[in-house]
Amino acid sequence: MAEDVQRHEMATLRELLDEAVAGRGRVAMVTGTIATGKSALLYGLAEHTFDHGALPLTATGSRAESALPLGVLSQLVLGAPMTERNRATAIGLLRQGARGHLPAGPAGVPAGEQVDVLVVDALCTVLLELSERCPLLIVVDDLHHADRASQQCLSHLARRIAYAKVMLAFSVPDPQALGSLHAEMLRQPHCRAVRLGHLSPGEVTRLASGDTGAAPARWHALTGGNRLLVDALLEDHRAGDGRGERYAEAVLACLHRAGDGTPRVARALAVLGEAGPVSRLLGQNDTATAKAIQELTRAGLLDGGRFRDEAARSAVLAGMDDQERVDLYRRAAELAYRDGAPAPVVAGYLLRAGHASEPWALPILEEAAARALRHDGVESAIEYLMLALRSCPDDRRRARIATTLVRAKWRIDPGTPAGHLADLTEALRQGHLTGGDAVVLAKALLWHGHAEDARDVLGHLRKLDELDRDAVAELAVAHAWFRSSCPSFLQHLPELTDEQTGGAAHSLSADRRTESADALVRALTQGPLPETAATAERILRGSRLDEMSMDTVESALLALTYTGRADLAAPWCDSFIAEAASRRAPSRQARLSAIRAEIGLRRGDPAAAAADARRALELIPPDSWGVAVGGPLGSLLLAGAAMGRHEEFLPPVTRPVPEAMLETRFGLQYLYGKGRFHLAAGQARQALRDLRLCGELMGAWELDSAEFIAWRLDAAQALIALDETEEARLLVEEQLARSGGSRRVQGMALRVLAATAEKRHRVMLLRQSAELLQDGGDKYELARSLTGLTEAYHEVGEFRRAAVLSRRARALAQECQAGVLSRALPDGGDGAWAGEDPGARPVLSDAERRVAALAADGYSNREIAAKLFITVSTVEQHLTRVYRKLSVTRRADLPESLTGERR
Repeated sequence: MAEDVQRHEMATLRELLDEAVAGRGRVAMVTGTIATGKSALLYGLAEHTFDHGALPLTATGSRAESALPLGVLSQLVLGAPMTERNRATAIGLLRQGARGHLPAGPAGVPAGEQVDVLVVDALCTVLLELSERCPLLIVVDDLHHADRASQQCLSHLARRIAYAKVMLAFSVPDPQALGSLHAEMLRQPHCRAVRLGHLSPGEVTRLASGDTGAAPARWHALTGGNRLLVDALLEDHRAGDGRGERYAEAVLACLHRAGDGTPRVARALAVLGEAGPVSRLLGQNDTATAKAIQELTRAGLLDGGRFRDEAARSAVLAGMDDQERVDLYRRAAELAYRDGAPAPVVAGYLLRAGHASEPWALPILEEAAARALRHDGVESAIEYLMLALRSCPDDRRRARIATTLVRAKWRIDPGTPAGHLADLTEALRQGHLTGGDAVVLAKALLWHGHAEDARDVLGHLRKLDELDRDAVAELAVAHAWFRSSCPSFLQHLPELTDEQTGGAAHSLSADRRTESADALVRALTQGPLPETAATAERILRGSRLDEMSMDTVESALLALTYTGRADLAAPWCDSFIAEAASRRAPSRQARLSAIRAEIGLRRGDPAAAAADARRALELIPPDSWGVAVGGPLGSLLLAGAAMGRHEEFLPPVTRPVPEAMLETRFGLQYLYGKGRFHLAAGQARQALRDLRLCGELMGAWELDSAEFIAWRLDAAQALIALDETEEARLLVEEQLARSGGSRRVQGMALRVLAATAEKRHRVMLLRQSAELLQDGGDKYELARSLTGLTEAYHEVGEFRRAAVLSRRARALAQECQAGVLSRALPDGGDGAWAGEDPGARPVLSDAERRVAALAADGYSNREIAAKLFITVSTVEQHLTRVYRKLSVTRRADLPESLTGERR
């Protein structure tokens, strides 16, 4: 403790010590709690004793040793330097005094606490004789905890030192602690009272700034001027530990030195957080509690009946015995319940007690969990439900709690509830799971790839003779969900009668879930209908991400996206992603980010789509996505194909996926993404296999909406690469017939159709394609059509138009970060397009030029592929375009100048 904040008190004590050294004995009675730094002050005086030519003897009273006769005096006498003869005499006197208690003491002194006055006088004589050789400073901290015999000896000594070279310095928390002994000493003319108080705000600031150079503004408010706590904060501050270990130790030290019963009240306050119910919690009278609270307040730990700082409260809790902590929290929970406290308050006590066996505890935990889920306290809800699950003896109720727990954990990470699925499945077999919860279980099993178990659960539902109202309501929603997401499972759901659905338990939330799921079904089965988009947007306007609405929002966003209104879906999705982030719901953020990736692809922004898909797979690890991983993986592959970054995006292609995924809508997205990725990498046959399987499943499930997946167009491109142009043309024409009025799909189809048409028809088809895509909002597809139109103009000799269009196509391709398209376009800066000169030499793209140069040198297709690290199929495609541009039919006709360009 720095002396500047105790300058006056220390000066007084040093003055008294100087007088004692001069032969005028002095007694100093220092009053103040541990919080005032009385111990530090006394021992600080002892450290300076040698400067005054005196010898310090120190002792400390302890509650644990207060029954040990002459214990404190023994500390003083045995710590003094003396001859062996004098030490033997002193030890003998101490032993005699300890054995020679009088059977009854006068003046109300209890039996056993009165020491033979001759022994007392002899012990005092030993100390007085020692002072004749060297002035003495005798310090006793916490004299009120000293044994009665030592107190009597020190009182006797105080009366005999008036003209001795002795200073006695005693400390007690307050005058009442010593009773009559304090008053007796103060009656001595050579006795002085030194009263210590807490540090003022200015003193705290001065102390802190003098040590650290900067005084934290709240230190006085945190400590109440408690010198011990201020010192601890200084030490923690030097160690960069905030309010850390030393602060906690100081708080516990204050309690350890407090009066009887005070630590118990402090622990009860730490549990409750407020003073009101402490007496009832401890089963003691209000007077005792008020006295303890007053002491804690004087010590600077409390303010207004509460701990000044949460760190102090935490320190008290951490210092408690485990069993005492559990018992206090259990009693606090019962007390709060009887007082009608809110469920979260009672549940919080139960949680800390780890105890919920009372009949009223389970309903409280379930209610608290429901409230927490409504207000985004998912972590708290999970803790309440886990305690309820551990404490519940009823199997049926346990199954209900476990289902709610699965839903809660799902909001953080869909992978975490997997451990509960086996128990819930067994509960279903035992008849402990209700119909509505069984539907939730089936969807969870399917999500994690347990398709056969999911079918068994749904089959069990079909066998039930009677379904309750909640089960019927859940099944009504489930029918639409399975129809849009897992159509092959629809046949396993129980059929609902009109009578059942009419009598089902309806709510606004359930109705919206059903309506939203139905809208998604229509978008996937009937194509882009304006009324479907209007319904989806109306649902989104009235939705928020509360406990049960994620499926509603997800279905409505997808319905809007799959009806060709990605432009409308984007701001809605961004808004819900922000809401999910503010609600600390990573699972919802991930699912919405996956949808945002699909929106980005349809708006022609593959780079943004890739970023959103990656974010989705970071927020939820791929293994936790279950069968739904096909969504973000498919988007990632589509983005990689568009940007031409095949090696960078190769891992998603090789990542193992759940087998059951191919029974879901997510499997279609994955197959489509993989097919297009293989196609962009020049693996046309592999691409065609994936795309045809995707198309077969879409047809079988009647989800063949072109705005969802226009698989025929990419399959046609694979057929063109395999020189099966006629079959490709038929697929494109079929897709045009099934476009459902989507300008985006029609524009994409006309671009592919142009590749199957004669040269003289290509410009017209590609111009129509570009016009349609201009309004469709897909920048990437527009860039593809403009790139094709550039080549078509070049093929018919309209080089000026080709040059103008090339610049626009390049700008779009660069905006989309579509490297494949940029590389396919000629470099406009080399003067290649020769204005209006019809004889101008056509310019090849960089990739085409490299392939053509090697071919002109006589390399085979396989050798070219090996040199350029591309596939043989890609080499063939480049050569086909080169022949067309240069109007040659074989590599022998390639101009020799190409060789020079390569070099």
